[in-house]
Amino acid sequence: MPTLGIDLGGTFARAAVVNEQGKIVAASKIPLAERSPSAVVESIAQAAKVAVESAGTPVQFCGVGAAGQIHGDSGVLAVAPNLGWRNVPLGEMLRTRLGFTVRVVNDLAAAAWGELNAGAGRGAQDMYTVFVGSGVGSAIIAGGKLVHGAGGVAGELGHTKVVPNGRKCGCGELGCLEAYVGGHNIIAQTRELLASGRSHILMELTGGDPARVTPVTLEHAAERGDTEAREVYERASLMLAIAVANQVTVLNPARLILGGGVLAHCPGIRRRVVEGVQAYASMTSREGLLISDAELGDDSGLIGAALLA
Repeated sequence: MPTLGIDLGGTFARAAVVNEQGKIVAASKIPLAERSPSAVVESIAQAAKVAVESAGTPVQFCGVGAAGQIHGDSGVLAVAPNLGWRNVPLGEMLRTRLGFTVRVVNDLAAAAWGELNAGAGRGAQDMYTVFVGSGVGSAIIAGGKLVHGAGGVAGELGHTKVVPNGRKCGCGELGCLEAYVGGHNIIAQTRELLASGRSHILMELTGGDPARVTPVTLEHAAERGDTEAREVYERASLMLAIAVANQVTVLNPARLILGGGVLAHCPGIRRRVVEGVQAYASMTSREGLLISDAELGDDSGLIGAALLA
């Protein structure tokens, strides 16, 4: 029976009816005009209605991939930085609004499950997935099963600490990897550099307009020899590379899946992550390791959430 998958981001709610083979039958996308929990639930309901009506088939189960830390199987978002939420009972709210069973998981858990069953992870039993987009997320699959941890927050690579008392992260804590490597934070650091007036190349690339800054801007400035930009760029790349390599050493996956907008659009950062795994992961842990790009793109979370439901 087809199931409904929801991908909840910071700006859109996406819904898709997905069949047993992991193929999308119908999909829809609704912008989040407001970010209050009740308004977001209504946006999700609207997206779900359009997808289900377009598919022409009823559904009884719904999976939701949400960016944030989930309290176990409760469906409660403990922290959702992109939405500014804390302790929101999203699962219960959606069950009440949609009228059928809802399972809420971390968005990277959903993406990893999608890649495992219908994408680059097919055939793997032990897999580690890292997506670097606006934030940094990861998920662990061991023995063919998602690893949730005692509190449901296993695999939070982005919130491992890399600088004691360092930059403030969206989660509210200091020194997280995401505070240096997440797309939003790469942009913030690049804008700080632009505002300082020390980077003539950044000024040339953006015309002095901070709104034109993206992670790609930093990579281009670094590649063109901008000393200040290169320092920020190399620090972020090295932090990410070592963090991923350490997880390969700890988890010993058969497959490492890389995805997300930053890794897709900044090939230099992706290359440094792959080189970092080869340089810093233990020799035995990387024997036979296959490193692949995510195949399902933006649909991995939708498909994975539906299949988890």
